[in-house]
Amino acid sequence: MERAPESLVFRRAPGRELPTVERGEGAVLWDRGGKRYLDGSGGAVVVNVGHGRAEVAQAMSRQAAAAAYVHGTQFTSDVLEEYARRLAPHAPGDCRRLYLVSGGSEANETAVKLARAYQVAIGASSRHKVIGRSVSYHGSTLATLGLSGRPTLQAPYAPMLAAHPRAMAPFCYHCPLGTSYPTCGVACVEDLEAVICREGPETVAAYIAEPVLGASAGAAVPPAEYAARAAEICRRHGVLYVDDEVMTGFGRTGRWFGIEWSGAAPDIVTCGKGMSGGYMPVGGVLASERVVAAVARAGGFVHGYTFSHHPVTAAACLAVLDILEREDLVERSRRLGEAALLRMGALRRHPHVGDVRGRGLMLGLELVADKDARRPFSRAEKRAEALAAACFEGGLVTYPSAGAATGTDGDVVMLAPPFVVTEPQLAEMVDVLDRSLYALGL
Repeated sequence: MERAPESLVFRRAPGRELPTVERGEGAVLWDRGGKRYLDGSGGAVVVNVGHGRAEVAQAMSRQAAAAAYVHGTQFTSDVLEEYARRLAPHAPGDCRRLYLVSGGSEANETAVKLARAYQVAIGASSRHKVIGRSVSYHGSTLATLGLSGRPTLQAPYAPMLAAHPRAMAPFCYHCPLGTSYPTCGVACVEDLEAVICREGPETVAAYIAEPVLGASAGAAVPPAEYAARAAEICRRHGVLYVDDEVMTGFGRTGRWFGIEWSGAAPDIVTCGKGMSGGYMPVGGVLASERVVAAVARAGGFVHGYTFSHHPVTAAACLAVLDILEREDLVERSRRLGEAALLRMGALRRHPHVGDVRGRGLMLGLELVADKDARRPFSRAEKRAEALAAACFEGGLVTYPSAGAATGTDGDVVMLAPPFVVTEPQLAEMVDVLDRSLYALGL
């Protein structure tokens, strides 16, 4: 038999043979050998309208045939203008001005630079600091990784990362204050004000936060009051609130944007992943009129990427937006997410399932060594990876993450299927998780 040629791809999973994907449809993938996989995580919490949507591919093809690329300083395009107009009614607050980029890391990098540009534009040039949170993830560029609370990912690059102030994360299962909600009074949000005051409000440009903690904590939902109180603290101190919706946006939590559950109005919103449903690499910044107008009056935003404002990307995003609206998939995400979370609750009977949590179709299962103490397994045991591997063998793709409990220790597996997933498929996903937990003694 003829041997397959040696791969020259610099892979993200060294030392592990990966199956070759052949095709996908809805919430199902098939590899070249014909094995079927339920896409229980949408890749990296990306796929929302489902695999195999011909209308998205056709929209991209039409735009590529008409005009595949123009530079954002030389031309605009009808498809980009239409997408911005169509997206605006869904945007939180008045964050209606779209800056389209190529990924979530680029979006967050753009957002913090825009926050700095705004502060300079209004005469507050001493404001340069951006406050992140103790448990968080905002991207893989040096700037966005530095803003994150992911010690295991940051460690190899620590000498290269700028130091940023951090506020406590609103992570109730591992409360940094050792209290419990609601008797705590959401004391963790007061730490944001303490950090602003400690750093000096006149030095702080922005605060960046995910409305639901993503890969860093495995779909941990903050207390309902948290975001609104954080936004009020930011306003009081002249700090811009950057709402990182790269993972949560475009219906993942059962609302168009995760921050809608709180009623808070941010100054800048960042997007990615579900914006194009995985059909194109994409990110975006939605900025408030106030921010954009101030920067424009000062001469404009000194920033850009070669592939920003890309017309084929905009075509993919517009086609995905059409599907989300037409098929009411955001509401479907909410409804199916509630049912899935209820079904996953039965997994708590396993001896090492410490928590099951999430919102919409963004769900997490945390493994612990000791349920009563919420003590994590040692990172060396790699329990999340073991569970994800067992599920994969059983035909279910999940999204494992490490470090939720201590920054190093803590094992989480996320479920975040496409919104077109069927209820029988959701039941099958939970069944595979159940069997895999039994097989591993977890």
